[in-house]
Amino acid sequence: MSTTATSPVPGQPRQGDSQQGKGHTPAQSAKPVTWKLPVTLLVLATVAFIFFGLLGPQGTAKFGISSGGDFFQLPAIEVPTFLSGIVLSMILLGLAGYAAFLKTKDVRPPRWLPAVFTVVFVVAFLIWVVGGARTPSISLAGLIAGSVTLAVPIVFGSLSGVLCERAGVVNIAIEGQLLGGAFTAALVASLTHNPYLGLFAAAVAGALVSMVLALFSIKYVVNQIIVGVVLNVLVSGLTGFLFSTVMQSDPDKYNSPGRLPIIDIPVLSGIPVIGPILFKQSVVGYLMYVAVIVIWIGLFKTKWGLRVRAVGEHPQAADTLGIKVNATRFWNVTLGGAVAGIGGSFFTLVAIDSFTKEISGGRGFIALAAMILGRWNPIGAFFAALLFGFADNLQSIVTIIGTPVPSQFMAMLPYVVTVFAVAGLVGRSRPPAADGIPYVKG
Repeated sequence: MSTTATSPVPGQPRQGDSQQGKGHTPAQSAKPVTWKLPVTLLVLATVAFIFFGLLGPQGTAKFGISSGGDFFQLPAIEVPTFLSGIVLSMILLGLAGYAAFLKTKDVRPPRWLPAVFTVVFVVAFLIWVVGGARTPSISLAGLIAGSVTLAVPIVFGSLSGVLCERAGVVNIAIEGQLLGGAFTAALVASLTHNPYLGLFAAAVAGALVSMVLALFSIKYVVNQIIVGVVLNVLVSGLTGFLFSTVMQSDPDKYNSPGRLPIIDIPVLSGIPVIGPILFKQSVVGYLMYVAVIVIWIGLFKTKWGLRVRAVGEHPQAADTLGIKVNATRFWNVTLGGAVAGIGGSFFTLVAIDSFTKEISGGRGFIALAAMILGRWNPIGAFFAALLFGFADNLQSIVTIIGTPVPSQFMAMLPYVVTVFAVAGLVGRSRPPAADGIPYVKG
């Protein structure tokens, strides 16, 4: 009589594992808690204690809440720089110590801990920078509103990544989609004298770039990373060539798109801080909020979203249920490109009224980082993009007010935040199981 154990069902013990399997809890088989997060937080808290606290400037930092056009006027906030640095850095050290304590107990830190740490660190950094500036005063309302504005293309790019990767296709070509949308929007709007047609053309251009990605990665099973990188280089070279040969030959005709108007909702736009953010935007800005909500509802509350997520997690099972895997992936990638193209139009129809070479400035890669930091969730990606937009706007403002921090460091701040976020904070983020894996029906 054979004593060989039968092949086990995944997640169930073998028939022969009678005694040694007893007492084996899920916690023991789970991935062990590492020192990565506690050490990272401890290093940052120590840096904050030294620079923001012990070496912090004297005096006060002033933060304006209301702007001149606000319906309600609120007084400015003044905080003592040195004392605030000491208190906030001690809070950071406490949070880092709590994370280390949980590690000694082999307990994972709660999700709120790194989020609270990030907020406190940003506040401490902001007080330190403003307090040491030649003009120790900034408009908090302007800082936040500007951050949201700068985050618009990053949000659209991250949403494009979410749509593609939830269906199982890695989208490295976000940069090319943004750049293609920006160029096409400028060209079409200039020729038609209608920025709204330019906005529509930007979506079409982004979709076309994505179709190339989908064609080669899905139909011809070419490595998705390579195709994305090649598309970025191709679009960059093509737009640069057309800019030099076509647009610069007659800028008034080919590179004068005009701007989309800012739609100001009366009274509501005058609410301090949130008024300009929510109720004083261009069409692209309002579309950003709509896109985040619609894509989240679509992915997590509809049958379409369930099928998309099934394709990204387990394409074989989805195929067995009658879902056309590759067709779903193709149209999701195309839709993602259209979303990114709309984000690209922000550069030429909202930010400035002309196209220049490499106008996207690497924001497609920052959008990719925002998508990862947001855990492939539209709402998470939105807030992650706001973090990068905040870093981008902050480096501009603190340079204007005369901060003692070198301007070169402030200029690289958005990219430092990108690297730090992806390398140090995402930790347990897990992409869809079939992300980047081509599906060949066999």
